[in-house]
Amino acid sequence: MEYMNTASTGDGESEPRWLSDDEQRVWRAYLHATMLFEDHLDRQLQRDAGMPHVYYGLLVQLSQSPHRRKRMTELAIGAKITRSRLSHAIARLEKNGWVRREDCPSDKRGQNAVLTDAGFEVLKAAAPAHVEAVRQALFDRLTPEQVGQLGEIMRIMSDALQPQESGADLPWLR
Repeated sequence: MEYMNTASTGDGESEPRWLSDDEQRVWRAYLHATMLFEDHLDRQLQRDAGMPHVYYGLLVQLSQSPHRRKRMTELAIGAKITRSRLSHAIARLEKNGWVRREDCPSDKRGQNAVLTDAGFEVLKAAAPAHVEAVRQALFDRLTPEQVGQLGEIMRIMSDALQPQESGADLPWLR
């Protein structure tokens, strides 16, 4: 369908702003590429490090936090996952000895996740193959100009999609 301007139908309803053929091609290419990329990274990490991509991301977040410690709520926000999914992931990481939970001293209801020395070693061992997978799938295929353009496009999208209100109904706040 052609791109259509939003126009009033007289009954308070607006016509959808349909995507043009070019926009539709870009949208589908974006969806296809992001799904393939996420799957590629997930398979690489499962094969080489025995963990899914989301677990790797949690370990990275913890490794970059002061004292390798972060509140569970903040960890969920950073990973963009529900607290329930985070709790399940942390339980698996605890079982592996890579993370431990601690009560939060400033909030009796809160908990911190802490990256253990063993978890930090697993992350250090997994990082080289992971960064190579990212490099081969993305950066090695783009020119420096394209990398800059992609970065700018992603920043624009992130800025527009970042929730501004604190009361937003976001899955990672549930």
